[in-house]
Amino acid sequence: MSDPHPARHFDREDKRTFLQKLAEFIHPGPDSTAELIETLADAEENNIIGAESRLMLEGVIRMADMTAGDVMVPATRMDLVNIDEPYDALLHVVIDTAHSRFPVYDGERENIIGILMAKDLLKLQRAPQLNIRALLRPAVFVPETKGLNDLLREFRGNRNHLAIVIDEFGRVAGLITIEDVLEQIVGEIEDEFDIAEDEGDIFGLADRTYRVSGDTAIERVNDAFGVTLNTSDREEQFDTVGGLIAHEMGHVPKRGERHEMAGLNFVVLHTKGGAVKWFKVSPIASDPT
Repeated sequence: MSDPHPARHFDREDKRTFLQKLAEFIHPGPDSTAELIETLADAEENNIIGAESRLMLEGVIRMADMTAGDVMVPATRMDLVNIDEPYDALLHVVIDTAHSRFPVYDGERENIIGILMAKDLLKLQRAPQLNIRALLRPAVFVPETKGLNDLLREFRGNRNHLAIVIDEFGRVAGLITIEDVLEQIVGEIEDEFDIAEDEGDIFGLADRTYRVSGDTAIERVNDAFGVTLNTSDREEQFDTVGGLIAHEMGHVPKRGERHEMAGLNFVVLHTKGGAVKWFKVSPIASDPT
C-alpha cells in the first residue's frame, strides 16, 4: 500500500511562508470595493503603481457595477437620420456632426431600422441608383440594465461599436458606443473631432467657416479673427472661448445652439462632459451700405 504523504499534499496546496501568512493575518485583504480602491490609492502613494495605472484599475472596478443606462447618450441628444431624407441632407448631417455611425429611423424617431456608416455614403456618390436601405447595418438593441462588462464583451464579440438602449417599456432611451464603455476605464478617448494639442485648435473649413476648439485660449481667438472678446470688465475671468461663451449664454450649451459675440457667430458643433468641444465660427456679415 503506497504512502499518501498527507503532509506533502498540504505543502502543494499552500506554499505561503510563515511570514506571508503572518502578514496576511495582520493586514487582511480588502472586503469591499471601497476598501479595494483605498488599497490602490495606498499602492500609488507607496510608488507600487503609477497614477494612470491606479485610475484605470479603479475604472475597471467601478465599471463592474455600472449599466448601459449610466453612461448612454440620452435619446434627446441622439443624432439620427431620416431614411427619407435626400442624399444632400444626409451628407450635411454627417459633416456637421462628424460621427462615423448614425441610427436611421423611418417615420417616427422611435422606429429605428438600422445603422448607417458615414463611409457608406461614398457608395451613393458613385452609384446614385443604390437604395440607401441596402446600405444599412443591423441595429443592436440592449436594455438600460445591461452591465457594462457584458456589453463590452458583446461589442468585442460581434464587432458592433454602437447599440441602441431601450427602457423597460421598449422605448428608445438612448445610445451607447464602445467608446463610451472604454472611457470608464481609460478616461476620455479622443474622437473624430479631437486632435493632438500640437496640431492646432483653429481649422479653416471648405465653406469658409472655421472649426474652433472650446479649449482655445481667448487671446488666440482674438488674434486669429482680429476681434476682441473682452473679459477684463467682467466679474469672472475666463481663459478659454468655451468657458466664455457658456457664461454668456447662461447655461451649458447644446449642440446646434448659436451665439453672436464680437462680430462672430458661434455654433456649437460638439459637446462632451458638460463642456463645448468644438464650435463652428464665422464672421457676421455686415449689412451693405
